[in-house]
Amino acid sequence: MKLKDKVIIITGASSGIGKAMAYEFAARGANLVLGARQYVTLCEIAQDIEKQHHVKALAVQCDVSVEQDCRALIKQTHLTFGRIDVLINNAGISMRALFKDVDLQVLKSLMDVNFWGTVYCTKYALPEIVKTKGSIVGVSSIAGYKGLPGRTGYSASKYAMNGFLDALRLENFNTGVHIMVACPGFTSSNIRNTALNKHGNQQGESTLEEDKMMTSEEVAKTIADGLENRERTLIMTFQGKLTVFLNKFLPAFLDKQVYKVFAKEKQPLLK
Repeated sequence: MKLKDKVIIITGASSGIGKAMAYEFAARGANLVLGARQYVTLCEIAQDIEKQHHVKALAVQCDVSVEQDCRALIKQTHLTFGRIDVLINNAGISMRALFKDVDLQVLKSLMDVNFWGTVYCTKYALPEIVKTKGSIVGVSSIAGYKGLPGRTGYSASKYAMNGFLDALRLENFNTGVHIMVACPGFTSSNIRNTALNKHGNQQGESTLEEDKMMTSEEVAKTIADGLENRERTLIMTFQGKLTVFLNKFLPAFLDKQVYKVFAKEKQPLLK
């Protein structure tokens, strides 16, 4: 499936991987609907994309944790373009706090955005995507395969997303709908800067070495290629592939290695 002239919805499109995907898909000729809470930023991105790539780009203010916002995002897409070919469930937030210390509202917020945001958007987009035999993508994480310390809510939300999309794939086995789970490794983006601490405030500074990570642009290109090839699952780094493998066959060994990695981060939560 080539992306030229396809209508693609991207949630969380105002920054990071979502913004990078918008530019990558536009470069391949797709028309875009960009959803996020930051409406002014979205409008600037949409205008720049239209100018650079001569495709249509629509900005829609949307908080994916609000069901009616998700319904409105899908409705506006259909009213504008008359079809939906691809839904990219990308909007997400992270956290950094030990479970024993964290306010439970933090976990609820992560589930509302990362899991329920995916469910809401998919619910309203699915009938249109069935018509086009299009694609539904969840931008998940290796944290959806291996629980990470200090990220209990994040891992839970990504496990939930993975399970939801896996079940949905089987329900649509004969409809022609393509469902893909994309799992970047650690990616240099603002998700760690906006990660919630134990009180639910943004931590403001990444505790990991951003310069050694994949870039958002690399992730976007991999997802675009995966869409065109209608891949099932994208595990994007060697570290990620190794983690999935070890979690299947040597889970206790992997526990020790993950603990060591997170014990070495800046201002470690693990002592």
